Amino acid sequence: MELSHSLTLNEEALKQLPEQKRPVFIFEWLRYLEKVLPVAQKSDIKSCQKKLVQQLTEHIQGSPGPPTRKLIASCLATLFSVGDTFMLFDTVNACNDILKNKDDSPSYLPTKLAAICVLGSMYEKLGRMMGRSYEETVQILIRTLRNAESQARAEIMITLEKVCAGMGTAISNVHKDIYKATKHCLTDRVMAVRVAAAKCVLEMINHAPFLYQTELESLATLCFRAFDGSNYEVRCAVAKLLGTLLAFTQQPPEGANKKPGQPISTKNQARNVSLDEALGILMSGFLRGGVSFLKGTGEIIKGSSSVNREVRVGVTHSYVVFVQFMGSVWLERNLSTFLMHVLDLVANPKAASSHVDAVYSRKCINFILRSIIGKMLGEKAQTSACKELIHIIAKQMNSIDFNPENAKDSNQETLFSQHLLVCALQELGSLVLGLGTTAQSLLHDHSLNSIDATCAVLVHPCAAARLAAAWGLRCFCVA
Repeated sequence: MELSHSLTLNEEALKQLPEQKRPVFIFEWLRYLEKVLPVAQKSDIKSCQKKLVQQLTEHIQGSPGPPTRKLIASCLATLFSVGDTFMLFDTVNACNDILKNKDDSPSYLPTKLAAICVLGSMYEKLGRMMGRSYEETVQILIRTLRNAESQARAEIMITLEKVCAGMGTAISNVHKDIYKATKHCLTDRVMAVRVAAAKCVLEMINHAPFLYQTELESLATLCFRAFDGSNYEVRCAVAKLLGTLLAFTQQPPEGANKKPGQPISTKNQARNVSLDEALGILMSGFLRGGVSFLKGTGEIIKGSSSVNREVRVGVTHSYVVFVQFMGSVWLERNLSTFLMHVLDLVANPKAASSHVDAVYSRKCINFILRSIIGKMLGEKAQTSACKELIHIIAKQMNSIDFNPENAKDSNQETLFSQHLLVCALQELGSLVLGLGTTAQSLLHDHSLNSIDATCAVLVHPCAAARLAAAWGLRCFCVA
């Protein structure tokens, strides 16, 4: 192929090949074309562009497989970005016509998938050069989505994500239509479609403020439903979406950076979501799984109101994504609020409806603390985190009534508070081990009484808390 020195496909050579070798020959040509197009002379491309576009669009109709269709899409997008754009809209119309075709047979599916893939690549690479053609394309894609099978649904979601990425805020008039379509796909029975839908909404967040303003709670509930019955890939994609969505609510509005003399348009001003409200949304997912009111009450009457574990793990990931997006400076500023919120989660009766649930919740909270406190903070901030944890442990121990006369009333509270102590002590131990000799400053701080606070837990009524305290003391000795 390299020896032919021609960009166009050698059709004579293709005809001479046996039938089974032709797809490989076409694939090799496309690979060569993808490599050569970005570095070819503009004059060379201009001389054969018409023929090239014609050959590439013909191969869209030839039922190409996934690697071939990706190459066709990449070559067409590159061709229009480095060459002339005079046949651009003809190509878009050709792809739209393929999608308008009512043929739903499996043999025609690869052609449709190729057309969807080509549209996605062109919008992503050429962006606003595509003009207003997006209106028709988006409507056709959404219409096709209604009766499409799983492969086409996933491919349409990927293309809509690319349209959003390439066109940015220029397509604000169709953002709501795209969002409406992705809402159904976020709870699709096929996991690959859920992943593609989550990535599509994630891209939209950058260009459509209504998602983290008016649609915040409904989209969060939708994410909790997407976690239900999910696999690892879906949990990662949806957690990234949910964490980023809530992080956007904490960003200063665009008007905040304007000069004092300039007026701020009231149209873009929405109610600011406080940090407590943002964390509260995640908390509701962790404790209740984001179920609707009626569904939740029904389950409580039956006595099985435990949250699906996939939802709990998904929300756990979302916490980590949220804080990673906000950054370590933000974390240092809001350390005590965040620590108290996360540890309150595990002390909540709903997080520990059974022993297995309690252990599971503790694992989730330990993961959040390790991923954030253990990996995002420097030495000084980690020492501050240790102090915060010691204050929380001391406060919790002071609230426990050891008087046997009041044992019945405080028993439940003590039972749930043990989970908070276990998580706080385990994280404290891990931080102290990581800090090593630097942790000495914690022991020298007499106002802190770190050893006394940890030793106090050794008389806690629950064995798990006593064990965690013993491990915490061991970590102090090792460090």
